[in-house]
Amino acid sequence: MELYENIAEYYDELYPASDELKKFYEDETKAFTPPVKYLSIGCGTGSFEHYLAKKGCDVTGLETVPSLIESANRKRRTQLMALRFFQMSSLEMCRFLGKGFYNVIMIPDNRIIFTHDPTLMAKLFYDCRLLLAEGGKLILHLPNFEKFNAEPVAKLPIRESIRVRLFSKIKTDSSGKKFFEQELETGTGKRLFVTKDAEIQDLTKDKIEQYAKEVGFTKFSFYSDFAKSEFTKQSNELIVVLS
Repeated sequence: MELYENIAEYYDELYPASDELKKFYEDETKAFTPPVKYLSIGCGTGSFEHYLAKKGCDVTGLETVPSLIESANRKRRTQLMALRFFQMSSLEMCRFLGKGFYNVIMIPDNRIIFTHDPTLMAKLFYDCRLLLAEGGKLILHLPNFEKFNAEPVAKLPIRESIRVRLFSKIKTDSSGKKFFEQELETGTGKRLFVTKDAEIQDLTKDKIEQYAKEVGFTKFSFYSDFAKSEFTKQSNELIVVLS
């Protein structure tokens, strides 16, 4: 993920806090007593986290990429908001964050797939379970690997804004390992690597259920988008709600 800094300038354009996204989280958190306590793992530039804080939520964002966490902190207009960002990986979070505290833990924008080691993925699900309060929810957003499984290369839908386009693909090597690659194309046609040959784990619906059940999650909802459309094998994305 060391090349991820190339996307910092365009992150908010390519991963916007859409009305669908806002309504999805509003619906999923209606049952919680305000302020709803959020943990965002891989928060990027923090735009959605700022939106949640302005709505009265208590929000913690974790990010490992310095340029992204700097952008998130620059957005803060007041220190009175219940909002904080830490440069921290998910491997460290249980050492520093309160167990049984969060109503919602979210891992947005494909970030969960970069935990490619199965043992570390199991630890991630376990740690999220420890950090969640009773009745809390873990919400994941990732590509649908049942659709994007072509070998040696599967191309994901292009993300674009007025200024830039983001090309993403999943590559499979001869041993079966999978890698993620992203390139930005600017308005001048210049290409910049965002992520190159980053090993990932192909988390399918079945694998997620297995990891989740092993750590005590009992309720599972799967959608193809934030409008809660039915998930199918031909969906582009997989949105998961575990509780």
